Amino acid sequence: MTMKSAVTTNQAPAAIGPYSQGIKANGLVWVSGQIPVDPQSGQLVAGGIEEQTRRVLDNVRAVLEAAGSSLEQVVKTTIFLKDMNDFQTVNGIYAQYFAGGTLPARATVEVARLPRDCRVEIEAVALVNA
Repeated sequence: MTMKSAVTTNQAPAAIGPYSQGIKANGLVWVSGQIPVDPQSGQLVAGGIEEQTRRVLDNVRAVLEAAGSSLEQVVKTTIFLKDMNDFQTVNGIYAQYFAGGTLPARATVEVARLPRDCRVEIEAVALVNA
């Protein structure tokens, strides 16, 4: 029987619906889509796509660390963009967070709308240290 457990941390925004920040099972962690919400204030971060992307990746990292994982252990990400014209900017910031090592597989898609009308959301799957 497969055991699964929820991952929670106050270093990333609380779930705004009936889901977990992350789920650990079978040596993996699935990080729910993170949006650019400051975990302390509960508000979207001020600024544009650069600030939003950094906050999203910081939130992803926080959930990973709470699960006993890290950005270096990520095997797959999905990036959701409100505007594909932001791709180059997001890609440059993403490259800073995932510098070195084996880069994760990734998909990037443009969507009509994201929660709280933010510009970027990222989900991830990573290995978990035993």
